[in-house]
Amino acid sequence: MKNFKMLAIAGAAAAAMTAGTAQAEQYYGFMTASVNYLDWTEKTIDRTTTVDQGGQGLGGTKKDFLFLELEGGAGYDWGDVYGFIDIENPGNINKSQNERKEGDKVVEERGVAVPSSFRIAAKGSIAYNIGKTNWNAYGHIYSFTEARGDFHGGFFDQNVVLGVSYDINTDSGFWMKPFIGLHYENQRFAGAGFNGYMAGWVLGYNFKLGNQNFMVSNWHETEFAREDQFRSNGTPHKLDKMGQNGAVALWWNATKKFTAGVQYRYADQKLGTAAYHDAVIFTAKYNF
Repeated sequence: MKNFKMLAIAGAAAAAMTAGTAQAEQYYGFMTASVNYLDWTEKTIDRTTTVDQGGQGLGGTKKDFLFLELEGGAGYDWGDVYGFIDIENPGNINKSQNERKEGDKVVEERGVAVPSSFRIAAKGSIAYNIGKTNWNAYGHIYSFTEARGDFHGGFFDQNVVLGVSYDINTDSGFWMKPFIGLHYENQRFAGAGFNGYMAGWVLGYNFKLGNQNFMVSNWHETEFAREDQFRSNGTPHKLDKMGQNGAVALWWNATKKFTAGVQYRYADQKLGTAAYHDAVIFTAKYNF
């Protein structure tokens, strides 16, 4: 229940923050709903498949999956907010323990997420301007929840980062927000505590080809000085003290209401896998 409590706290904070922006000047805002399909590469599937099934067994077995996403953000004269919620494997929401495959049961016993399970991932971030500078007081919370067997005994992981960020805006269409902060983690099998630091960025570049609007974007996170407490991944292998996580995307804004995109998703010593792994995500968005 800790994970749901943290989401509730984050939701309440977001609601209070939204109420407080009633008198603030808003510079921009967006909200989208999307359908996404994540396709892991063959080398990733090989690296995460269990040894007894012919793979390398370097992490929790990974399978391609569909997910639905709601995403939004806004910028004000005091700072900006952003958030998303993903519903992964939505077709398996009512899948019971008796309907699970033997392979899933084996994965469960290793203490890692089951690849075909119903899952919810959510993130919220806030950057509050420090005076009239481009520096911000920055914080984000990410929560991943997996349901197993009628929602009992699932895996959960929350990550809270508190630090600073910096706004970079240009007239050329390029923008970037790097950040760095302390990293606090709460995970089902590892417990809770400070887990080193996290640094990263989000960036984008808007451009035109002919009369069509495009954007290249990238989000990236580097975790470093991670504690031994959080480096186990349910296999004999241990995650390094540093891990990488992110995605590079190309977006085609076909109309004001429709956006199509393809993303290269990458991670190294993250997502429960003690190796580099990657995927391609195909996305169709509706822009409100």
